[in-house]
Amino acid sequence: MPYAQQHYPFENCKEFENGFPADFIAEGIDQTRGWFYTLLVLSTALFGKPPFKNLIANGLVLASNGQKMSKRKKSYPDPMETVHKYGADALRLYLINSPVVRAESLKFKEEGVRDILKDVFLPWFNAYRFLMQNVDRLAKEENSPFLYNQSKMDVSENYMDRWITFTQSLIKFVKGEMAAYRLYTVVPRLVKFVDQLTNWYVRMSRRRLKGDSGLADCKAAIETLFSPLWKQTACGKELLQGCYNLAALFSQGHQW
Repeated sequence: MPYAQQHYPFENCKEFENGFPADFIAEGIDQTRGWFYTLLVLSTALFGKPPFKNLIANGLVLASNGQKMSKRKKSYPDPMETVHKYGADALRLYLINSPVVRAESLKFKEEGVRDILKDVFLPWFNAYRFLMQNVDRLAKEENSPFLYNQSKMDVSENYMDRWITFTQSLIKFVKGEMAAYRLYTVVPRLVKFVDQLTNWYVRMSRRRLKGDSGLADCKAAIETLFSPLWKQTACGKELLQGCYNLAALFSQGHQW
């Protein structure tokens, strides 16, 4: 908390009091005996209460051998090369889906970033691409442009459609956990959902999405696949960066 920075209590009293105590602070676990402790001592002495409502402690990112990262020893891959090779989102997801967010240490491995790209982002993008291919096919071959309107969606009789449309409970879970600052529970749930969507729903519904079971059933499958792709944007844009424009395209009632 910026006690001295705002020159409190000599000025900026209202601004300081409006932001005190802080909703949360975040710092590495190594600051337990440093910054965290100093904040508590000052706040307790000055105000008789803690300076923050929630504390997020991050673990330490170590080299792959478990030792401290060292520039001299070059015991870690170049961060910019990793970003250029796998993408910033893959690196970000690797870190926020690791023990670091539980205040534990992480032995950083480039293979872990690669696996995130291979097991999460590529299947997710392939589901998005497969959806768009069939939306385009509907417009060209069936003269039936796709227009998503959640309020007019019929309840599907297909069991796979009903099973995958549990995104509302997922969104509720994510909002609840984020509000409680339990960040470490959110991303594993999102990653699991991507696996269920890509490895089960898309695989089992491929023929329906291609229109082999008729136009009506094809539209129902396309609407069902689009719905979680869209709704999950509310759960974590880190996971959906490649597909985020999908929601922007159709949420305005745009016809494809």
